[in-house]
Amino acid sequence: MTNEQIRDFLEKHAEKQFKDFASSLIPGTDSILGVRLPVLRSLAKQLAKEDWRTYLKEARDDTYEEIMLQGLVIGYVKAEMEELLEYAAAFIPKIHDWSVNDGFCSTFKIVRKHRAEVWDFLMQYRASESEFEQRVVAVMLMDHFLVPEYIDRVLAVYNSLKHEGYYCKMGVAWGIATAYAKFPQETQAFLLENELDDYTYNKAIQKMLESYRVSAEDKEMLRGMKRKVTGRKNAAKPGR
Repeated sequence: MTNEQIRDFLEKHAEKQFKDFASSLIPGTDSILGVRLPVLRSLAKQLAKEDWRTYLKEARDDTYEEIMLQGLVIGYVKAEMEELLEYAAAFIPKIHDWSVNDGFCSTFKIVRKHRAEVWDFLMQYRASESEFEQRVVAVMLMDHFLVPEYIDRVLAVYNSLKHEGYYCKMGVAWGIATAYAKFPQETQAFLLENELDDYTYNKAIQKMLESYRVSAEDKEMLRGMKRKVTGRKNAAKPGR
């Protein structure tokens, strides 16, 4: 499909009501057409079976949907990991909202077969000045590296992600809460000794308390672990 055909498809499937809803959840993105994610995923799967290299080379960044589509295609195509990481490296700087960030990370499931290689790739973003490059690290680790052989390293990386951006902090908090659901013993030990700022730490605890995968007994214990914070708090924002 050409860029013109893709744009025509997106405009044909755009919904005004959904555009307004999505815009309220994804701040800072004013180019949303209003196409639902299942429709984007279906199109991405189709593009992944065609000449996806040409598509990714020539793809436009004019709208939220066109950027999201690129991330989904990278996640769906079948190719050597080395080549896919080259496309991922070109795509990651285009991420400017939590939705594209998380859609890209969750779709990139081939990572699970190449964890060692992808780990090294992700670590180059560990100290990035970009809020969403650090969130890519946080969410990618949560989605694909919460396994016994990586849990300690994942928690150590969460401890090291220091960007002041809201969405980086929330990505780290979400990752730690998910780690607790899968590895409560290791994560509890981490919660007792870490360098997280109070906001991120308490958000992680909050997400654990909201999780159906954490037992009532553990939630009672976790409530007592929240830090008491005085002074100004980070402003709440929509999204994750």
